[in-house]
Amino acid sequence: MALGAGGRQVVAMVVRQGLRTIGIAIVLGLGASFAAVKLLQTQLFGVAPRDPLTFAVAPLVLAVIALVACYLPARRASRVDPLIALRSD
Repeated sequence: MALGAGGRQVVAMVVRQGLRTIGIAIVLGLGASFAAVKLLQTQLFGVAPRDPLTFAVAPLVLAVIALVACYLPARRASRVDPLIALRSD
């Protein structure tokens, strides 16, 4: 913001970078969970080893939580006056 970016641009940039990280983590997590399903099969009670609902809902919930965790601090940081932020460093 000190170099001319608007508050919305800063929030969008932070959220976009967060979404990229979230996407990579979901892909890696789903891959690891598919690979580990045989090891975890004895721990699953009442859930099929490759239950599509579980494999869809769990990453979706985690992605929403991670998105909120990216958005809220970015929004708060975009409201700070850049001059005050630079002086505090």
